[in-house]
Amino acid sequence: MPQLILLGLVGAAAWLGYKQMARDADKVSERNRQSEAEIRNGAQGTLVRGSDGVYRLRKD
Repeated sequence: MPQLILLGLVGAAAWLGYKQMARDADKVSERNRQSEAEIRNGAQGTLVRGSDGVYRLRKD
């Protein structure tokens, strides 16, 4: 019975690790798409509107 509990814990940890890895991979691919778009457009950065209404460069 303890082996089954341990196997369940290991399986849950692996599943959570996979979900985190997939989420990080999505973030990285989105950042790469943005960088490629900036290069194509000749931009030196992307502006984002802050909560105070002022546009500033996006911080990665």
